[in-house]
Amino acid sequence: MKRIPLLIGLALLMLSTVAQAQRGRKNLPNFDSRLYHFGFILSANSSDFNFAVADSAADSFRGVNNVPQAGFNMHLMASYTLSRHWRLRFVPGLSFQDRGLDYTIEGSNNVVKRTEAVNLDIPLLLKWRTDRVDNVAAYALFGVKYARDFQSQENVNQQLQSDNILRLKSGNIAADIGAGIDIFLPFFKLAIQAKTEHGLRNVLIPDDSIYASPLDFLRTRSFVLSFCFEG
Repeated sequence: MKRIPLLIGLALLMLSTVAQAQRGRKNLPNFDSRLYHFGFILSANSSDFNFAVADSAADSFRGVNNVPQAGFNMHLMASYTLSRHWRLRFVPGLSFQDRGLDYTIEGSNNVVKRTEAVNLDIPLLLKWRTDRVDNVAAYALFGVKYARDFQSQENVNQQLQSDNILRLKSGNIAADIGAGIDIFLPFFKLAIQAKTEHGLRNVLIPDDSIYASPLDFLRTRSFVLSFCFEG
């Protein structure tokens, strides 16, 4: 997480340099007159949980903390122009996410329990964009996303496992909110975008495992830094 502000700063510096080089020459002058645009998005993510400890947690349970993990996303993008400032985005793709919880239990060493997910993401987003200033425009976006985890252990029988596992539901719904900068290059539009994703569903599957029983709920959350290529 500590590297994310540095990555954002470097990306903004890169875009600013390119924008300065293009100043005075309007690239893709007819870009906004088209109803449809298509592209792809490459992203890095940092993911963890929003959680609460159950009142019924065992006396031997001393605490649990997030251990954020890094991952990456690959998405396609289709954009439909609603008006001068509004666009509707459909951005299906895959996200590879990893999360960790550090458990402190009396009489034993701390245990970091990691949950890896390979999600099929189906988001629908609204994008509001400012007018262009030369070849640059800023924007904000928000929407909802359905995600299906192909790697979920939802149907695993806990009693048949040699080690306790933390089981999560395979389906999830999240609220997305973010902002970015569009930069119009001679042949395509490049954008850098920062977004947060907050899970709305409790994905915890309650059972008697030492990792699930101390928790009241688990909701996913991620910070996503993206580079968007649109033609």
